[in-house]
Amino acid sequence: MNSPMPLKAAAVAPEAALSLRFAAVRARSLSLAAPLSAEDAMVQSMPDCSPTKWHLAHTSWFFEQFLLAPRPGHRPYDERLNYLFNSYYQSVGAMHARPARGLLTRPSLDEVRDYRAWVDERVARLIDDNALDDTERAIVRLGTEHEQQHQELLLTDIKHAFSRNPLLPAYHEAPKPVPSQAVPLAFVAGAEGIVKVGHQGDGFSFDNEGPRHRVLLLPHALANRPVTNAEYRAFIADGGYRTPTLWLSDGWDLIQREGWERPLYWQEDLASEFTLAGVQPLDPNAPVSHVSYFEADAFAHWTGARLLREEEFEHAASGLDIEGNLQDTGRFHPLAAEPGPGLLQMFGDVWEWTMSAYTSYPAFRTAPGALGEYNGKFMNGQWVLRGGSCATPARHLRASYRNFFPPHARWQFSGIRLGQDR
Repeated sequence: MNSPMPLKAAAVAPEAALSLRFAAVRARSLSLAAPLSAEDAMVQSMPDCSPTKWHLAHTSWFFEQFLLAPRPGHRPYDERLNYLFNSYYQSVGAMHARPARGLLTRPSLDEVRDYRAWVDERVARLIDDNALDDTERAIVRLGTEHEQQHQELLLTDIKHAFSRNPLLPAYHEAPKPVPSQAVPLAFVAGAEGIVKVGHQGDGFSFDNEGPRHRVLLLPHALANRPVTNAEYRAFIADGGYRTPTLWLSDGWDLIQREGWERPLYWQEDLASEFTLAGVQPLDPNAPVSHVSYFEADAFAHWTGARLLREEEFEHAASGLDIEGNLQDTGRFHPLAAEPGPGLLQMFGDVWEWTMSAYTSYPAFRTAPGALGEYNGKFMNGQWVLRGGSCATPARHLRASYRNFFPPHARWQFSGIRLGQDR
């Protein structure tokens, strides 16, 4: 998950609520890292992933850099950390190369925890002493949202790292299996005409969720649930990975070059998959996960349908409760849909690829300063995903939330929901 920055100081919370949120988010990161050894916490299995230790340090650096450092009299914890744990903020200074984060054996994991405690004590004191102005309170809120993004990355990155270990270790004990049944695929008519999309209200949002604006929705329908493992397995059996006419040109070149024949983490038997609980049986009724945009698009072509446009998803999701199989359940794996009417699993389980390129909304403007640097400069060559996943914190999501990744990425919990033109 990427880390977009806000266009305005949104959702300035009262001190009591902000204090509770800050403490809870910071504690949750440590809780997610708790099952990992120091060796686990420094491994980096590919350039797109980061070590757990780096996530813990970077999210602390964020608070020091953007909240503590500008205050008069600030003395840095260790100036060298600015170079080690900066990510993309070129205007802040130089940074250690992203693909080499796994080489940072020092500082140790214990030293990173000490750094977190140092930051926590100072930020908490400022909040509790009512020493922050509105802009600073907004930075604290932003920092907690930013850290929740890294909590999801912590889970997806360690899953990828463990999948590369020949022992195929488990991050946590497998939860008790949930009985599942097939929910027939159906299409639900979407709204048509001119509608408004983009964040509205006083709650927190990232800048790429606005400004709110009007769009035209043509007649369309949405699948009632994401594509399942059984449906994707039928695509494989029908030669989906061997049929070039189903694929975008770059996607076909990629699967030939990399030898892709199935989703990431599926085992060769197509009946089991690697999970954060180790290798487990593949639930045929659960949403297929860890597929790239190219795979999602090819599957949609194979069915004669298409992917959704992000505006179609957002309008359909607006007004729905943010509930489902999210990080808060502790399962960290997609579950099958429960039978019911209407649209199912709009939040949680898997991020859903859309056919919308990640670009700016009308009248979008990058925020001034370093905190506005991150988002706008990534608006090329990426695609929007919607809805959150089993690794996304529930309090982090909104119907207007726009995630984005390049089309080859599939180490996230990314899946497919079909759409139709009517």
